[in-house]
Amino acid sequence: MKSTVVDILKAFESDASRLMDILHEIQKEFGYIKDEHISELSDALELSEIDIRQCASFYHLFETKPTTHRIYLNDSVIAQMKGRQEVLEAFEKELGISVEQISDDGIALRRTAGMGMNDQEPAALIDDVVFPNLTAERAIAIIKGFREGKNVEQLFYMELGDGNNSHPLLNSMVNNNVRKAGKVLDEFYKPWTALKKAVAKSELEVIGIVRTSGLRGRGGAGFPTGMKWEFCRASQGEKKYIICNADEGEPGTYKDRVLLTENPLMLIEGMCIAAFSIGAQEGIIYLRQEYRYMEKFLNMKLDEARSNNMLGNSILQNDNFNFDIRIQFGAGAYICGEESALIESMEGKRGEPRFRPPFPVQSGYKNMPTSVNNVETLVTICKIIERGGEWYRSFGNSHSVGTKLLSISGDCTRPGIYEVEWGITIRQMLGMIGAQDTVAVQVGGPSGTLISENLFDHKLCYNDLPTGGSMMIFNSTRDLLKDVVLNFTDFFIDESCGSCVSCRATVQQMQKKLVKIFDGYGVESDLDDLRTWAKTTLVSRCGLGQTAANPIVSSLKNFPQLYNELINTDVEFVSSFDMDAAIAESCKVVGREAVVH
Repeated sequence: MKSTVVDILKAFESDASRLMDILHEIQKEFGYIKDEHISELSDALELSEIDIRQCASFYHLFETKPTTHRIYLNDSVIAQMKGRQEVLEAFEKELGISVEQISDDGIALRRTAGMGMNDQEPAALIDDVVFPNLTAERAIAIIKGFREGKNVEQLFYMELGDGNNSHPLLNSMVNNNVRKAGKVLDEFYKPWTALKKAVAKSELEVIGIVRTSGLRGRGGAGFPTGMKWEFCRASQGEKKYIICNADEGEPGTYKDRVLLTENPLMLIEGMCIAAFSIGAQEGIIYLRQEYRYMEKFLNMKLDEARSNNMLGNSILQNDNFNFDIRIQFGAGAYICGEESALIESMEGKRGEPRFRPPFPVQSGYKNMPTSVNNVETLVTICKIIERGGEWYRSFGNSHSVGTKLLSISGDCTRPGIYEVEWGITIRQMLGMIGAQDTVAVQVGGPSGTLISENLFDHKLCYNDLPTGGSMMIFNSTRDLLKDVVLNFTDFFIDESCGSCVSCRATVQQMQKKLVKIFDGYGVESDLDDLRTWAKTTLVSRCGLGQTAANPIVSSLKNFPQLYNELINTDVEFVSSFDMDAAIAESCKVVGREAVVH
């Protein structure tokens, strides 16, 4: 018997702040979110229908039209490099539709900007299951299989992946591709050793160890972890929260995927140590919907922690230490990697960044003090508490201490996860991964920097080339401007929450200027416009808006010759306006036939 909306509401105690979970369950049960569902939710949750609709419409992975199956094909630059176009064409031909349409038998074909699978592209999320290393032949077989009545797991075309990917509760074709383990990913982890050491100390002593270590947030912003915990501990509130940000949505990044698969107990233990330190009672793992396939496995690990008295009441017989963790799913929105947008999403809203101050450590989830930490940060905490702050500080360099996980993809023979000490040069990294004929490296995902060969002796560290972990490699066969910069710009336009004009409008105008240049109409003043307009994005509310122009800005700086080759230097202005095309477009909007005299 199918669940009803009433059953789903009951499972979440009709809590409006759990709207995201409720919408996920409705879509899972009915295939999409109907108008009548929204009406029922409005009455039960005491929310306006507009609030519910704008939440559902904000996220890429919610459907509001009938579907039987849902295919989200990744369109990141790496996917394009690895044959995504052929896979797309196979899906379109077999379904008889174009991308962003739904076939007559209810199969939706969508594009998505990043799935955390850049080491095994092309990849697609199909009915919440990851299909890596797709080919045109495999795409055709998937559609035929659906039409024969097969379920998604009957369509697997590869052996199960390595490590825990083959666990019955994961049952995944995904591979970890760990190429180099270091101080954090070594094999000497003994569950709960670090937590026992932490609980034997005072809360301030634990925070002191973290501060001594020099650990900075591994999500990209690099804020000192010990300082964040100290601020949160000092904030007043009836309840405090620890949130694990597992929403790695930036193209090129997939390190958290591997940590969640192979080191879930380290993550749980790190969250427990954080909770003990700041006095938190509840922990939440905000997990991207693209990693839904991990749900049963992670819940099993949470149950294991509870059975060992490492979660729940009176942890380690300490009556003052009561802490538990649940999983909260996102729904496909890169902006929710920003901590305040993530909190908004967790409260059942659009993932729009908040104005700050107050900061989450003062007023975060449900207006209570909240520490939001990245997966890699929390996993690293275990090793720091176990071996000491000075031990961790002995790695890296004076500006950036410890180790960093890199997610490497693109034109190299060994894409995968590499744990390195801060301070490694780009040239050393390229030698390690088997990269040949490299002309450019994208350091830090689309929001980072596209660097040229003359910068390959620079170091990965906070005061030189900082990175959240994404490293994309490009050789001389790539058109850096059309294949890379334009793709990244599309990504930022698509992922903007739309709140700030500086992000919403400026980047679109910059993209139009790019296309004008590519089409042969560019002049010198267009390059000046791009540099000037980029400055307006810096007033945006969040990091996405502030870095949205980076693909254009960094390529202008480091690859000026590529732009100069496309510029008309002997004229001041070239119009790219096409009257016939403009008339045809406007007539199409109003349903008339274009007649040009």
